[in-house]
Amino acid sequence: MQQTRLDTARIRAARHVIDPLFLDTPLYRCEALEPVLGCAVSVKLETANPVRSFKARGTEVIASLLAGNGSRAVVCASAGNLGQALAWSGRGRGLDVTVVASRFAPAAKLDRIRALDARLELVDGDFDTARERAAAIARHDGIRLVEDSLDIETCEGAATIGLELTDTAPSFDTILIALGGGALATGVGHMVKSSAPGVEVICVQPLGAPAMTHSWRRRRVVTTDSADTIADGVASRRPIRAVLDDLLVVADDCVLVREASIIAGMRMLLDHAGLVVEPSAALGIAAILENRDRFAGRHVVTVVCGSNVDMDAYRRWVGAAPAHGS
Repeated sequence: MQQTRLDTARIRAARHVIDPLFLDTPLYRCEALEPVLGCAVSVKLETANPVRSFKARGTEVIASLLAGNGSRAVVCASAGNLGQALAWSGRGRGLDVTVVASRFAPAAKLDRIRALDARLELVDGDFDTARERAAAIARHDGIRLVEDSLDIETCEGAATIGLELTDTAPSFDTILIALGGGALATGVGHMVKSSAPGVEVICVQPLGAPAMTHSWRRRRVVTTDSADTIADGVASRRPIRAVLDDLLVVADDCVLVREASIIAGMRMLLDHAGLVVEPSAALGIAAILENRDRFAGRHVVTVVCGSNVDMDAYRRWVGAAPAHGS
């Protein structure tokens, strides 16, 4: 396999600094989903932890390094999940954490960031606006800027998910990974391709936030003027070149899915797996729904990456009808 920025030895070492609360997350075959999806489906559940997403795998690595070199202040931009994770990891190590987020981010995510003792600054605009503001704070205050997906620790922390899959999983031939900035996709994809190159790595993005998928298809950075999706966790408009280079090595395909399919996937995970998930976590199921023939007869793993969802919005999305036969 061609080289990426990721290093397998560092990924294995990361397991020794990540709090065990975030490691060895449940992986199981969800037979109840199989009759309605037409393929074998295993779920890697990244929501059963204190921040209800996979993001702390990366922030644990970052916070450990900062605490080790005496740094005490850090800032990041976040759609919500990274901010919670950095706040959690930083609080446990005595770091001063600032999170910049859009004021339009889900209130539940913003409230949780505050509850974890981080300083929260809200901006008018989207995630990429928050990213610009976080960079400005880092320059002005001379503190560490954490950039999700660009900072290799975020990718290698996420890659420990792939390490667990390839070390312990039953045989599977396809993995579906939510694609936003790219840390999860490049991290998990790197480990899967390193250990099981025959497994197809498919990244999934909303049709309303397609920048990274368009970039992967054209092999160059493609930005978009806006993002329009309920999957706020993957609604980035400006891909990072270094992350795209990694994605080009590990991804076999990138696909776009409709909002209706994301909602149907959320309903299915509730009805058939008992899981309340945020939209980004249902992207893998949405991909199967939109192309059942492609996945028929396969054993698919999907990473359920987060469950930080505004419950009022969730009830509006999933409450209209059952998912049976969607």
